[in-house]
Amino acid sequence: SGSCLCNPILSTNIAEKENMASIAVRKKEVTRDLDHCDIPYYVSEFVERELGSDYDSLEKLDSLIEKLSENKKHLEEQVLTVSSEVPKRIQNALKNAEDSKKSLSQLLEEETVLSESINSHLLKAQPWMEDLDVLIGQVEEIERHLAYLEWISRIEELSDSIQQYLLTNNVPEAASTLAFMAELDIKLQESSCSHLLAFVRSTVKFWHKILKDKLTSDFEEVLAQLRWPFVGPPQSQAFGLAAPANAPEVYNSLEMLFCQLLKLQTSDELLTKPKQLPEKYPLPPSPPIVLPIQIMLNPLQKRFKYHFTGNKQTNVLNKPEWYLTQVLMWIGNHSKFLDDKIQPILDKAGSSVNAGLEFSRALVMLILEKLAADIPCLLYDDTLFCHLVDELLLFERELYSVHGYLSSFPSCMHILSEESCFQRWLTVEKKFALQKMDSMLSSEAAWISQYKDITDVDEMKVPDCAETFMTLLLVITDRYKNLPTASRKLQFLGLQKELVDDFRIRLTQVMKEETRASLGFRYCAILNAVNYIATVLADWADNVFFLQLQQAELEVRAEGDTMSQLQLGQLASMESSVFDDMINLLERLKHDMLTRQVDHVFREVKDAAKLYKKERWLSLPSQAEQAVMSLSSSACPMLQTLRDRLLQLEQQLCHSLFKIFWQMLAEKVDLYIYQEIIMANHFNEGGAAQLQFDMSRNLFPLFSHYCKRPENYFKHIKEACIILNLNIGSALLLKDVLQSASENEPLKPSQPSATAALNELGVYKLAQRDVEILLSLRASWPNTGK
Repeated sequence: SGSCLCNPILSTNIAEKENMASIAVRKKEVTRDLDHCDIPYYVSEFVERELGSDYDSLEKLDSLIEKLSENKKHLEEQVLTVSSEVPKRIQNALKNAEDSKKSLSQLLEEETVLSESINSHLLKAQPWMEDLDVLIGQVEEIERHLAYLEWISRIEELSDSIQQYLLTNNVPEAASTLAFMAELDIKLQESSCSHLLAFVRSTVKFWHKILKDKLTSDFEEVLAQLRWPFVGPPQSQAFGLAAPANAPEVYNSLEMLFCQLLKLQTSDELLTKPKQLPEKYPLPPSPPIVLPIQIMLNPLQKRFKYHFTGNKQTNVLNKPEWYLTQVLMWIGNHSKFLDDKIQPILDKAGSSVNAGLEFSRALVMLILEKLAADIPCLLYDDTLFCHLVDELLLFERELYSVHGYLSSFPSCMHILSEESCFQRWLTVEKKFALQKMDSMLSSEAAWISQYKDITDVDEMKVPDCAETFMTLLLVITDRYKNLPTASRKLQFLGLQKELVDDFRIRLTQVMKEETRASLGFRYCAILNAVNYIATVLADWADNVFFLQLQQAELEVRAEGDTMSQLQLGQLASMESSVFDDMINLLERLKHDMLTRQVDHVFREVKDAAKLYKKERWLSLPSQAEQAVMSLSSSACPMLQTLRDRLLQLEQQLCHSLFKIFWQMLAEKVDLYIYQEIIMANHFNEGGAAQLQFDMSRNLFPLFSHYCKRPENYFKHIKEACIILNLNIGSALLLKDVLQSASENEPLKPSQPSATAALNELGVYKLAQRDVEILLSLRASWPNTGK
């Protein structure tokens, strides 16, 4: 203690340390009570936060206590204020509630009084309301009468205006007024005033007839001046597109009358019921022909009906080409005039009509009416019906390709799509196709290629019957591709599939007759035919037309629920095609025929290899003992047979088929020589060398014309020769590696694995056990003392 007193700094430090320790102990002792409002804990935290462990901060205590005192005083004032204000607020709220209750009661009383007053008023006003309803009804009836009279007056005014215009020869205004009247007629169609409707319609009809007759007469006079219609080609037309002195005046009259007739279009559609074919013919909806073009068509329609109806000599069932050709000539003769003179008038009038197409559409309707009348008379005469269909298809082709006719317009295909007519078409098409197939297969040139003397063209070596058959299918496609509905096209597609299957069956029957001569010319021609048909069908499957049919078939089958989800998915994802079933059957037939050919040649090779199998491989002289290595004489028959058959089939089969053939044959020969000759004999050094020479210098080169590395197709033979011809040292090392691997011994640090050792020698195909057997077939092993 004496030393402490003598050293005040040291004593101060000691005291500070004791205080800090005591504070730390106290702080450590103060823990938070989570279940209650823990004031000691918060006080401890507050002191620690404000003062911390720095004793110099104790100077802040006065200001801190003063600040806390002010906060306490402020809080006490707030508590007193709140405790005094709360009762006042409650009292005010109760008072407001009482006031609201009184107001509500007062409102309810007023509502009751008002309700009674209203009911009393309604009782008093009831008679007045009934009287008023009667008056209102009368007023409404009078208004309807007035409106009725206004409509009548309006129509009469328009009628009077038309009359005045006609009296003053103002035909354009008369036509415009009639068009307006026709529009009013259309607006009144929903009205139930039948007499008013009849009055308006009769008025429209009256003036329409007068104006139409007048304008038609004038229009026909102008057309007569133009020498219309043009029955000859454009270059022989007397006027038409020519330009005489009064040409401008004539063309002005033509334009004026054409436009005036256009104004009568609305009223003409109201009054004229267009000709309709029977409902069984599925024609697309189409608007009426515009009135001026109807008038222009009148002389042509008269000519058509004069020549091609009734008992005229030109109206014969076996000559449909007469009226079809006549219509095409009329369309061609008038197309330039319509494009140059009529189309500008339509464009100027704001019409969207194409003059040439409108003219063609009207003439095609004449043909459809003619067909509807003629077809029932020749439906069951195969010759006449087939001739009619052929002529209609030629007509449609020229109509679309030359004259730009639209597929959305009515056409001859709509008539042929009628159920009874269509089924007859299918039947006749199938009958004639089968007859064609009979004739093509019985022809002397059925199995000869048309292009056999032209190498570049004859790659597929297609026999005439197969090419003719595919041409027949292509022609059928051309005949039905313009049918208006997908369902009809699918029915024709079904016919094509039937024909393909029928032709496949016929080829199979002919093939069975030729089975004994599977390498003969006819058998190879059948195989080429099968391959060609399968190839063409696969190409067609990617054609846009057949892809569209595939989509249509998908939709039909999805609706009919006739396919599994897997099949639907394959169709939808384009993994399969509409010809897949046919292609699969043809591919199976192709594979069977190729297999039969390969087996036939392989049997010949085996027969020719009998001497080679008996070769004395153990006693052959080594390579050093021979001046020059030569082919084993016993191998000559085998190799000669192979060569001859390869050359024969290369000439008779198409390239793709021959490639499959020689690869299948090479695989069989490879296994045969490996299993029946190599694995069945023992070899001395000379025997192994002779085998390798026979194979690598004689067998493999037979196939070098067909691929760059033929030895890759004889892997068993190639690798067996490698093993048999290893030098003694390499053979011993390999034997040790394989023996260690088979006994599962651990590898030495520098020793490779069995697989690595074999790969290093070029052996990849043979298994380890096969290599061990081959090593055991080596006759010359040194005496190692083992």
